[in-house]
Amino acid sequence: MPYVSRDENGRINGISERQTRAAAEFLPSNDSEVQAFVRGASPDTMRQRLSGTDTEMARITEDLIDVLIARNIINFTDLPIQAQKKLVARQKIRRNLSALSNLVADSDDIF
Repeated sequence: MPYVSRDENGRINGISERQTRAAAEFLPSNDSEVQAFVRGASPDTMRQRLSGTDTEMARITEDLIDVLIARNIINFTDLPIQAQKKLVARQKIRRNLSALSNLVADSDDIF
């Protein structure tokens, strides 16, 4: 008895055994859309989908840490040394990338 959620294009993007706010539409297990979704939901396909969100989650995590530090909820020094080093390295890379992007954008205006 699957309950499905749909994306903005009306395609099934999730299935739940229970009705939830996101998965409120009931479809029988033998429905062609449900069957197509399940066939496309192999472990390898799901790993690829999950892997595709890793970069986005890393950015969200960095931003969350920045907010917690800015609001004095945690101190930067509360983090393990290795985490501090990785965050500082990523901040430097992001600053350099931002500066490089600005430089490239500025040079586009010249021509």
